[in-house]
Amino acid sequence: MTSLQKILFVEDDPDIQMVAQLALEAVGGYTVQMCSSGKEALAVAEQFAPDLILLDVMMPGMDGPTTLMELRKKPSLTHTPVVFMTARVQRHEIEQYLAMGAADVISKPFDPMTLSAQVADIWVKANETRS
Repeated sequence: MTSLQKILFVEDDPDIQMVAQLALEAVGGYTVQMCSSGKEALAVAEQFAPDLILLDVMMPGMDGPTTLMELRKKPSLTHTPVVFMTARVQRHEIEQYLAMGAADVISKPFDPMTLSAQVADIWVKANETRS
């Protein structure tokens, strides 16, 4: 199993982008590619070849679930673990996201100091299920 190094982060809120990028790069040591929209994610995802994708659920234009469906159409991204980040974390909502193929759901607001560890744990679990 390769290690988690590259994260594609899709989030339309600049403040959340900044905090998450700092948390993932400074604390986790990951390479993070930021995208502000689902459309932008679709444009850069294959070339960036992320190990994991963090995806905001509610975004203008193309929402997270639609972005996930479009990303899954790209052969190189079919098995890339996707984690939804959302403030909508009622049980039925989480079950819906998992049913769509998400590896897990991280609730907002998240703790910047534990975000990297949370992402690493999800990545390990996602790879255990795949192998």
